[in-house]
Amino acid sequence: MANLPHLSLTQFILYADHGINSHIVRLLLEEKRLNYETVFIGEERPEELIELNPYHTLPILVNRDISLYEHNVIFEYLEERHRVPRLMPDAPSERAKVRQLAWRLQKDWLKHGYTLLTHSDSFDIQAATAARKSLSDSLVTIAPLFGHKPYFMSDTFGWCDVLLLPLLWRLNKMGVHLPTHLIRPLIHYQERQFARPSFINSISFKE
Repeated sequence: MANLPHLSLTQFILYADHGINSHIVRLLLEEKRLNYETVFIGEERPEELIELNPYHTLPILVNRDISLYEHNVIFEYLEERHRVPRLMPDAPSERAKVRQLAWRLQKDWLKHGYTLLTHSDSFDIQAATAARKSLSDSLVTIAPLFGHKPYFMSDTFGWCDVLLLPLLWRLNKMGVHLPTHLIRPLIHYQERQFARPSFINSISFKE
């Protein structure tokens, strides 16, 4: 791993782009109130990143002791290492439920976001059309659930909110336009969470 002696044990460098996964990690770091610096990387990956991540993907979170390059792994590390504020329940059974819900969010929703935000060089119009319809239909169907709890299916802000908000922030960019009269609970959820200080601080200059 790169030698980073200037970093303390509580300082991080986040190598990121302007995609969903990097935004997830920025929001996570902001919510945990951690000391970090973001280094935005363009399409050309510097050679030194190979040492940090052999897959050349972003984000990459680095401190003096460790380098991590998958957002779920980054979350698990930060949740264990920096336990306040907690983003997972205390009870093992409840944590398992949140992990399962988070897995479903990524499998059912975030994967469509990745498709719709694919670089134009490899953009598949047919796949994007299907992804846009699937995501739109799913959000309309589940929108009433956002009115039952202050956060996503929870009384407290948690990991599922961290995963979901960067996707919702990009709906217009993805061409996902939902009928307002059918999604009012979702709209109210977005308004509350987008005003959250940690979310505001997590937004990059291109977002």
